[in-house]
Parts: sequence; C-alpha cells; structure tokens
Amino acid sequence: MSGNPVSSPVLVFDSGLGGLSVAAEIRQRRPDLPLTYLADNAAFPYGLKADEFLKQRVIEVIGAAVERDRPRLVVLACNTASTIALDTLREALELPVVGTVPGIKPAAERSRSGVIGVLATPRTAQSGYIDALVRDHGDGRHFIVQPAEGLAREAEAVLAGAAPDLDLLRGLQEAILAAPRGEEVDTLVLGCTHYPLLQAELEATAPRNWSYLDTGAAIARRVDELAPQAGQPAAADTALLTALVGPDTGYARALARFGFELDAPLHRPA
Repeated sequence: MSGNPVSSPVLVFDSGLGGLSVAAEIRQRRPDLPLTYLADNAAFPYGLKADEFLKQRVIEVIGAAVERDRPRLVVLACNTASTIALDTLREALELPVVGTVPGIKPAAERSRSGVIGVLATPRTAQSGYIDALVRDHGDGRHFIVQPAEGLAREAEAVLAGAAPDLDLLRGLQEAILAAPRGEEVDTLVLGCTHYPLLQAELEATAPRNWSYLDTGAAIARRVDELAPQAGQPAAADTALLTALVGPDTGYARALARFGFELDAPLHRPA
C-alpha cells in the first residue's frame, strides 16, 4: 500500500491538533521528509467515544488517507488511539506504524527523586495502560497520575488564538503537588500529544520547578530509523481533515503556523 519510498510522505495522525507537537519534532530531525497531517476533527475529542467505535474509526480514517497519499509510514500521534487501536492498525496496514506511549520509562530514568507526576487524558488514565507501563518500565519509581480533564480542548483553543485558562493549568499541577508524596515530584510526564503545545503555559503556572517530559523527540528518532533514505520535500506539507474548516479559522491558522496547508477534506462524519 505504500508509495515510492523517497517521494511518499510520512502520515501523522491525531484526533485533532495535538499531533502537531510530534510533527514539529519529525520536521526538526528530518527536514527532508514530506509530511501529511491527518486530523479526525469530526470525531474530536476521542476521550468521549467508545473503544469499538474508535478502533473502527481510526482504521477507516487512516485507511482512506493511506489510499489517497500512499505514505511510507504512519505515525499514530495520539495516545488514546495508540492505546485502543495500534495493534489492530498494524495488522490492517502493509506499512510501518509508529505508536505513541507516555514517557514512563524515560521519566523513571531521568528522575532523581523517584517521584514522577503524569498528566494524561481521563481515558488513558483510567484504561490501566499507564499502570501496565509503570509495572513494566517504572523501575520501582512512584508515579502520580492526574487525569487532565479538558486539557486537550484547552490546547486546541489556545492554538486557535484563545487566551489560556491559567486556572485550569495551575489546578491540574497543584492536584499533583497535593497528592501523597507530591512534594517530592521532580518530573512531569506530558501523557498526551496535545500537552506539549501548552508547555510554556504549564511552566508559567507550575507550583514547583519541574522537568517536563514528552515523547515527541523519541517518536522522531523512530521515524528516522524507519525512513533512512532522504526524502523529496513537497512544495508544501498538507493537512487533511475529516470535517471542513474555513481557511480563515483559528484551526487553519494553527496548521499554517506549523507549516501545513489545508487540502480537500476526507469526508468521514463522526
């Protein structure tokens, strides 16, 4: 199903704009690679949808984009989608698929205090997925997982031009500080690709001088490994959406700031 390995793009997928944080890391590491950004904005946010719906939805939407653009590989730049559909997607596609995993292992390696905070979507926090990562890769460290209700929506709003809700950002971090052993936290894992887009605002409202960690750079390194040949950058990287937005909307302007031009939408109603 893949196209020419040199001229075909890397397809970066998310439910909304969060995957732009990953796309930026890929572009920084491999500016030669053409990118297609795919946002399932018709079904955003994924955290409110049933697992079976999302599994089918992710395969349908990405499958349509793969048929259209013949990418060399797919980056599932969405923690919720990776939790639910990564294995199924790999079985469905005849090309590499890179998933997104919260940075539990690198946080365990980096932390000096051994106490680590995690901001995650409520869906990911409640799925048991992080618990399994802590069990397998946490190296005995203590993790405080804070469901970040509304934070992905907040990232989308800020990217579109809204003023940040500093009380929301402050409150989520203070909840980690108030948890048992919260005073010992020295590292905060950003467990959703949307959250690095708010890192500056999180740092400005942090109750402590924490180190923030996300896995965007690690994903870019994996893409580099899977795409060893130099690419042929397109005149402009393109963005595909499942729901039409106007060219003068905040959504379109956010994509443009990250170097993506809107293409004709994939019509996949939620």
